[in-house]
Amino acid sequence: MKKNWFYLTLMLLSSLLVACAEEKPYVEPQLEVTPNNVAGEWMIQSWNNGQSLGEGCYVYLHLVRNDRTFTLYQNIDSFQHVVRTGRYVIEVDPEIGAVIRGNYDFEGGDWNHRYIITSLTANEMVWVAKDDPTDVSVYVRAEIPDELK
Repeated sequence: MKKNWFYLTLMLLSSLLVACAEEKPYVEPQLEVTPNNVAGEWMIQSWNNGQSLGEGCYVYLHLVRNDRTFTLYQNIDSFQHVVRTGRYVIEVDPEIGAVIRGNYDFEGGDWNHRYIITSLTANEMVWVAKDDPTDVSVYVRAEIPDELK
């Protein structure tokens, strides 16, 4: 009988503690910005501080860890599909964090900006242009469609 009361009391206390506990929303853990963690296929979800790309427009980015190369698939500044390749570098600035920069193959020049990667999770990364904090791009993990490759 005493044993039953003990278990009953324990169950009541447990349910009270659970009922009083605050539910905290899930926050996806931040990852260290390394070539390994940024490697993979990404798609721009929004840019220029939250604007969508527009109907029919796309930008996909494939970052390769081993040789620090990238392939960019996009139709933003052209009426047709454009594929550009090159190399990227990630540098860590102790004051502002990880900065990614790149240059295009075939004497295509450097990227327009160097970007501070302000957030990196398993499924999303946020780039802010180092010289223009209003230029914000949000990338999400996405498989690049075969017809674009």
